[in-house]
Amino acid sequence: MTIDIGPVQAQLGRTVVEHDVATEMPLKCMAVTFGRTDAAPGPGEAVPPGWHWTWFPALTPRGELGADGLPVTGAVLPEMPLPRRMYAGGKLTFHAPILVGDALTRETEFSDVQLREGATGALIITTQTRRISTKRGLALTETMISVFREAVAEGAQSGIPKREEPPADVSWRRTITPDPVTLFRYSALTFNPHRIHYDRPYAMGEEGYPGLVVHGPFSQQCLLDLLRDNTEGRTIRDFDLRARAPLFDTASFSVVGRLADGGAAAELWAVTPAGTIAMQARARLG
Repeated sequence: MTIDIGPVQAQLGRTVVEHDVATEMPLKCMAVTFGRTDAAPGPGEAVPPGWHWTWFPALTPRGELGADGLPVTGAVLPEMPLPRRMYAGGKLTFHAPILVGDALTRETEFSDVQLREGATGALIITTQTRRISTKRGLALTETMISVFREAVAEGAQSGIPKREEPPADVSWRRTITPDPVTLFRYSALTFNPHRIHYDRPYAMGEEGYPGLVVHGPFSQQCLLDLLRDNTEGRTIRDFDLRARAPLFDTASFSVVGRLADGGAAAELWAVTPAGTIAMQARARLG
């Protein structure tokens, strides 16, 4: 299969600027969705790391969504020559807190695209760079990496990578049960129309998955929450994550972690039901 990404490369540097307000109610919804027992932040209080996903919804009209539910026009990424999209990770750099009530500005840039050959065929790897600012200045820089893959042949199953196991000597561990209601709530909370997360017939019949796919940012948030719960009083300066294999609503998975570099950093993993790595992350602590 010959793929020309020249037209996609021509769109590099494309930038979209949006505005929103760090309202309180979505944070309460986030707390409920993740089963938090602590109170969500109120006016003037700092927003937990990663919870910025509740703002800046993609306001794409229904007629501009593709067969998979995702936008085909209007977003910062141009239309891709491969149809299937997956979250592959990224990096969060926390410059300053976002406070509940802040007016927010987000600048999103289409910053990189690469064509590679993977075990399942051709891959297009894209990077978006997002910068969120408040009236006090830059608060967060986020790079988001997405992978676009070839369609699954009719009746075939999607290839799922098998990875190595995480280290056994971890200090923190939590079990996550990604049931359909929780995944639907997260899709609604983040205004994510990607059908693999809530439409089981589509996820299994069209994309060949064994069940509903857990959102990459959902798993990322489980890791971030595990980190802050076990490093109370510390500042997360940055968080670098790579997705290695998908997770599904068919079974519970684990998030585990430990301190590293004498306490200056932390290492974390999301672990499949089979005990292999689904995500791995490293955070720098202050």
